[in-house]
Amino acid sequence: MVLRGLALTLATWAIGALLLRATLVPAHQCPDYGPDAFEASAQASVAWIERSLQSDGRYVYEYNAATDSYPDDYNEVRHAGVTMSLYQYAAESGDTGPIETADIALQRMIDISFEHGDWLAIQNPENRTVKLGSTSLALAGLALRRHATGDDQYDELMRRYGRFILEMQRPDGSFLNYWLPNTGAPDPTVTSKYATGEAFWALALMHNLFPGEGWDVPAIAVADYLALHRDEVEQFEFPPWADQWAAYGLSEMRTWPISDVQADYARSLAERFGFLIRVESQRSDALLVEEIHGGPTRAAGHGTWVEGLTSLYRLAAVDDRLADIRSDLRDRIDCGAGMLVDRQVTSDAAATYDDPSVAEGAWFSNNVTRMDDQQHALSGLIRAAVIARKELE
Repeated sequence: MVLRGLALTLATWAIGALLLRATLVPAHQCPDYGPDAFEASAQASVAWIERSLQSDGRYVYEYNAATDSYPDDYNEVRHAGVTMSLYQYAAESGDTGPIETADIALQRMIDISFEHGDWLAIQNPENRTVKLGSTSLALAGLALRRHATGDDQYDELMRRYGRFILEMQRPDGSFLNYWLPNTGAPDPTVTSKYATGEAFWALALMHNLFPGEGWDVPAIAVADYLALHRDEVEQFEFPPWADQWAAYGLSEMRTWPISDVQADYARSLAERFGFLIRVESQRSDALLVEEIHGGPTRAAGHGTWVEGLTSLYRLAAVDDRLADIRSDLRDRIDCGAGMLVDRQVTSDAAATYDDPSVAEGAWFSNNVTRMDDQQHALSGLIRAAVIARKELE
């Protein structure tokens, strides 16, 4: 009887230990997909963006499936980012079909641009603000459009947008976030954890398109600021800040080449993105796991990690200082992209929504999808597809 009781107690402890292990340290789970699945998922995201384009050149900003409603809100930086992702898809895949949609959205950005001296910048038509991020992502999109098409009709527009970016740069390489039309100068008090990396990427793209015009000097200055000072100056608690835009910029610099300091920064970014993917792969919708670890990250965040990893993989592929992390980068890219494939709403699942057309190809978090969920997932997936397909050749 005593032995039976002891056995029952031990069995209870064992089951409890297993439950505790599964709850506190859940298994690392990565879906096993390849380039075809990544590309198909990216194509479904492209289709979502194309369907969401409205007659005024804006996209559907957000959809709440629980209430079958479309909140009355918009964001010009995200508009530029979504448009950029369509051009990026065309440049990466060779499929130029989405450029027609992107060009309509581009024309809207041109129409709302603010002119000052020899530069142009995108201005929010509602509150008249002029933010660095909108123009930087518009410029990045135009550079990718040029890569996809060879069309040079927007070269001068790119230079004018680029001159605005230079206007916003400070002597230490960092950037201010707002231009104030009423003062005719940047707001000296406001920076952005996103806009600095976005501007860096845009400048690096400009140098690669137009070498000899001097775009590399400000790009290197901001790269050094990001690598050496940004986390401390801007007081990020857990450095490095997981900045996929900085990773894009470093990737564009891979043939310049980057400095040792910048290579160390790239390694630290790779470690941060890899850690985030690892943690994400342990999350699920299971009640106890979600209660302790949180539910799955929305695609607007998760996608940025895949973007960052794909950029750093391209850098590591040609930089022997980072050769030792190439394999780990590939593993994390496949894992992150695979989770995105699993979490995207399929056509069959979309049929259960009140509005299937805005559900299919989307990623939802707490019943809400926003246009940048599709943007960042699309960007990460198509780049993951290209890398994975090249590995198979």
